[in-house]
Formats: sequence, C-alpha cells, structure tokens
Amino acid sequence: MRLRSFTPWLFLIMALSATTACRAVKDAHIKQQTIASTCNQQNIYNYTEDDLPQPLHTLRIDSTLSTHLTYENLNMANAIGILADLTSYVHLKLDQTSTDLERRISLLELKQRIDHKLQMASLEVSAIASEMVCEEERTSQVANYLKSGESELESKLTVAAIVVGATGAITTGGVIKNEAASNTVGIATGITEASLGLIMLFNNRKIDFYHERNALREVWKGEKISSSFPPSVWYYLNYNDPTSDTPSVRMQIIEKWKNFKQIADDEHTHIEQIYFGKGGRYTTEQLVNRADMYDQLESHITLMKQDLKSLSLAMERL
Repeated sequence: MRLRSFTPWLFLIMALSATTACRAVKDAHIKQQTIASTCNQQNIYNYTEDDLPQPLHTLRIDSTLSTHLTYENLNMANAIGILADLTSYVHLKLDQTSTDLERRISLLELKQRIDHKLQMASLEVSAIASEMVCEEERTSQVANYLKSGESELESKLTVAAIVVGATGAITTGGVIKNEAASNTVGIATGITEASLGLIMLFNNRKIDFYHERNALREVWKGEKISSSFPPSVWYYLNYNDPTSDTPSVRMQIIEKWKNFKQIADDEHTHIEQIYFGKGGRYTTEQLVNRADMYDQLESHITLMKQDLKSLSLAMERL
C-alpha cells in the first residue's frame, strides 16, 4: 500500500533525472557558442574624435551645393568625407563656359573618387550589418536551445501529471477499499500534481552567455568614439540636426527599446550587467530580447544605404 502511494513521487524523480542528464550532454556541444563570438572578422576600429566628421550644421556649405542637394544628401556626403570633392564636382559640372579636355579629365577623376567613397561606405554598412545579423543569429540559436529544453521538460511534466492524476483516481476510486488509506493516497496525489504544476510554472532555464564585443553597449552609452562602428556609421547614428525635433538615430533606437519595454528604467543596474556588459546568466526571454535588439540595430544601420542611394541619384541628376 505504501509503495503505491509513493509511485507518483518516484515517477516525478525519474522524469526530472532523465531531463537533467540529457541537458548536461547538450550543454557540452554549445559551450563554445556561448563563450565567444566569431561574428567579427575585422580588427577593432581604432580612431580618435578628430577622425570623425564635423557636424554638418557647424560647416559652411557652398551655396551652389546646397541648391542642388538636400540636407540629407549633404549630411551623408559629410559622413563619408566627400563634401570637398562634391563641391568641386558640382561647380565643374555646372560650368558651361569650358569644354576643354582638362575639365573633362578633372570631372572624371572627381567622379571616380566620389564613386569609390560611396562604394566603400556601402561595403562598410554591409559589413557592420552582417555582424549585427550574425550576433542576432548566435543569440537566437542559444535561446532556441534553452526553449527546447524548457518545452521538453514541460511535456514530460504534463505526461507525469496526467499519469499521476489517473493513477490516483483509479487507486482511490476502486483499488483501495480502506477509507483512511484512500484519503492518504488522494492527498499524496494532490501534492504531487501541485508540485508538477509549480515546476512547470517556474520552468525558466538559464545559461551563461558572454559577449566581449558588444555593439549594444556602444549604442546605449553613446561615447564620443566607438570600437564597433567605423567613423562614418558612428557619425550617422549620432548626428542630430539642431533645427529639427527628430532625435539622432541612436536615440531613436534607445527610445524604441524603452517604449516596447525591452529595457526598463528601474532595472538599470541589471541591464548594465546583462545586456550592456560582457555577459552573464541569461534566461530564454532575455536572450530573445537581446536578439531582437540586435535586429532593430541592424535595421537602422541598413537604412543608411537608402541615404547613400539618394545621394548617388542626386549626383546623376546634375
């Protein structure tokens, strides 16, 4: 009789033991994935504040240039360092008084330099965006691994709860005739089912996940220079037009993180340690959130290509 009353507990212990053993084997296979990232294939960017473009609103822009290009075009040209060449190109392009060979050669040289800078800027944006995508995928894979473990345990606990409930019902309903013994089995079954329910409720696994190179930290802190972004991209993310109410791209990203509750102001210390530090112990939800943050950052960086295309089209229309 006592053996039967403890059967639900034995089943629970066996299920949890099997799950724990399976998890230990899987952890060994993804350990390298959680310790280090291979997403960055380049050296860390090393530059000073002097290497960054000066804010556009502090520069004296040639009136001819501002007549033919929009403010966004000018800002992008400033970001990739072609304002001087672009000014010379526009003046030569609009000069109808000279048709000599020297002018044509000068135009060709300027166009080649400008096109080269545009292409290099596009490649830089693609390289940075690819690193963001890689980090997002790396984080998502670990999150999916944790989630699969949680789902596996939840399935086993659900089966265990069904078996325990059915066993208890059969036992108390007809097998045991003694009322006191039947009540004891009923209580044990109820406790076991409640325990299984609590384990399912708090089935939140954690894993050590590290990121020595952290682009999210760069965006969050907004230092003068960045080791994760080249000068052109960092300028693009941080530039704010003082005549406009639109915040910088970097601040727009941070505001979205806050507005969608990806970051809570009352969790500042915890956020600094987990999302914007060198890593730590993550839950599945935190890993999914981190992957989403990288996805949003990558999307905004990729939008820089639209401004590059707009600048290129403006030049073609001259």
